[in-house]
Amino acid sequence: MKTEDKKTSKTTKTSKRYEIKEPSESLKVEEPATGYLSPPIDYENKLYTYADYLTWLDDKRREIINGIVRLMAGPNYWHARLCRDIFGPIYKYLERRKGDCEAFIAPFDVRLPKKPEDIEDNKIDTVVQPDIFVVCDPSKIDSRGCLGAPDLVIEILSPSNCKYDFNDKFNKYEFAGVKEYWVVSPFTKGISVFILQPNGKYCPEIFYEYKNDEFVPVRTLPGLKIKLNDLFEE
Repeated sequence: MKTEDKKTSKTTKTSKRYEIKEPSESLKVEEPATGYLSPPIDYENKLYTYADYLTWLDDKRREIINGIVRLMAGPNYWHARLCRDIFGPIYKYLERRKGDCEAFIAPFDVRLPKKPEDIEDNKIDTVVQPDIFVVCDPSKIDSRGCLGAPDLVIEILSPSNCKYDFNDKFNKYEFAGVKEYWVVSPFTKGISVFILQPNGKYCPEIFYEYKNDEFVPVRTLPGLKIKLNDLFEE
């Protein structure tokens, strides 16, 4: 069984094509106290669990990775459009086959326990909302979302989340056993694909670039290919 330290994990080197400047201190969001319904959240000094997550009753979207809370920004035009155009072919593929796999789109919680047996709310310290994900084990789906690793996760970059998706989420999805992880970039008009290997590590980045009518195969869903021209043409 793999183990993972709560505050430290390995990081991957973000490709230079994704190096986007972090927001300045003056632009970062400071979340005010929200009253008795949702206790103030300490983003810098405190670690949280899914049990805490359930007490936050306002309408803000947040994720927790290894106990650290991150406030999520709303999607922009390109983000929303790419979600729609990628989710559509996946949904149609699954509808035609009528199998066990099911596709979901954010916001929908995915709880990732460190160990399969640690499924109590106060032991789960990672809750994420992938932009798109596919689960082929119906037992992982319950009324609160998905408990355990999806088979396919797709995240779409925005200027504020490049390092987050390529480092924090990359490490967590790899550790949890997500079989296929895509990072979609509207900036480079390309898709980075990572496939989980038998040793539990992701293969080196496979990059698909918007040119020459290229297709990206969805290895989790044999026979399905996503056409880059359909995603990135103006």
